[in-house]
Amino acid sequence: MNPFLQKSAQLATRRQFFRSCNLGLGALALNHLSGLGATDAHAATQSPGVGALLNPLAPKQPPLPPKIKRVIYLHMAGSPPQHELFDWKPELVKRNMQPCPDSLIKGERFAFIKGRPKLLGTPWKFEQVGQNGTWMSELLPNFKTVADDVCVVKSMYTTQFNHAPAQLYLYCGEARFGYPSMGSWVTYGLGSESENLPGFVVLLSGGTNPSGGKALWGSGFLPAMYQGVQCRSEGDPVLYVNNPNGLSRESRRRGLDALRRLNEQELQQVGDPDTLSRIAQYELAYRMQIAVPEVMDIMKEPQYVHEMYGTEPGQESFANNCLLARRLLEQGVRYVQLFDYGWDFHGTNPANDITQGLVDKTKQIDKPITALLTDLKQRGLLDETLVVWSGEFGRTSMNEERNGSKYLGRDHHPHCFTIWMAGGGIKPGSYGATDDFGYHVAENKMSVHDLQATVLHLLGINAHQFSYPFQGLNHRLIGVVGDAKVHHDILA
Repeated sequence: MNPFLQKSAQLATRRQFFRSCNLGLGALALNHLSGLGATDAHAATQSPGVGALLNPLAPKQPPLPPKIKRVIYLHMAGSPPQHELFDWKPELVKRNMQPCPDSLIKGERFAFIKGRPKLLGTPWKFEQVGQNGTWMSELLPNFKTVADDVCVVKSMYTTQFNHAPAQLYLYCGEARFGYPSMGSWVTYGLGSESENLPGFVVLLSGGTNPSGGKALWGSGFLPAMYQGVQCRSEGDPVLYVNNPNGLSRESRRRGLDALRRLNEQELQQVGDPDTLSRIAQYELAYRMQIAVPEVMDIMKEPQYVHEMYGTEPGQESFANNCLLARRLLEQGVRYVQLFDYGWDFHGTNPANDITQGLVDKTKQIDKPITALLTDLKQRGLLDETLVVWSGEFGRTSMNEERNGSKYLGRDHHPHCFTIWMAGGGIKPGSYGATDDFGYHVAENKMSVHDLQATVLHLLGINAHQFSYPFQGLNHRLIGVVGDAKVHHDILA
């Protein structure tokens, strides 16, 4: 049977009932739109009640008192070595290049390590900084200056030890494709404060996509309206955002108006609420043609801002993306995700050696991240914004030494890794700890689902009650079942 006719038949009785009462979803929407021009219709989507009906991204009030309004997530794709940056282990340094104790490797699976590896103490110096005495590496000289705004969480762990599954698990709550990303869940639950931009924007640096691909910002089984929109800091900000040659903006407007009328006819005939989402998507895309180039043009920033971030206008860079993240927040974007590729330090060549390649990568992020936190704070945005920094898992306490390599590097490690959080609702300092070798979590274990539940809690959402029906299950970001918990000890 034709799927369209099948759906029409399934909905016919309900539609006829609603029509007889003049209460149909389509009738409500179309009656409201009737006689309005494009601009007026868009303005109507911002009104309470009907606004949520016509515009799926209209701002929504969270069910719980929120501590923040928006999120910036900084992901170092490949996973930085925590021992070189935040998790200072003097015992590991003391026993550098000694054979690894059997207790650490018995029954363990590694991605690349074979045989009995040697312990690897960091070659970099550490010091305690800030009022809370947070340990930080000499590789992050600028970041040390904002230590009092940051909570370093050393007790994260995951269930995955390969890149793509670990990234999917971190952002989608499942290590498989097909599930909504955290940014999609957030915009589904809260909408966006921006009228002319997507609620969820993704920025990439490092030359390629993260291993998990575009699924890391996909909407999964949620409506497509909530997927992340990838913007670029080099070339056109969004692919195909501009009209083709020969098509004026006025012609585009007439075409969209005609398309909207067709969609409205389908809405009357079938009553499918997804048609409203389709109309809203087309209208948002039209408004983005003006708004996106405007917000992505960092050349408009004063020179002192470029010096603070270390930006290079017109180039793809992590620094540019940090500045763009701030500009997007100012325009009301709810969730901004930055992926920076190139953090997989196995020690197989100079580029992924912790004494050479890591120096280059930390230089690329140290100044921009410090500038981002400072800039947000100066503009009064940090109190309402959560900034998270992480990889997808940790690195081993041992030298990988793949195929006898003389470079220094660490294998994938799921048992512990370090992240940091800053901004609204976060208590600065250190949280959690690992053992003397930095191999297992010793206190305040925080799972990936715990992190997700904590982020949602800060936004005013109960992760256990926040769900979406799909294939007979009430799916949640934290998984259909499980005991994810909010870590209140890191909350101010």
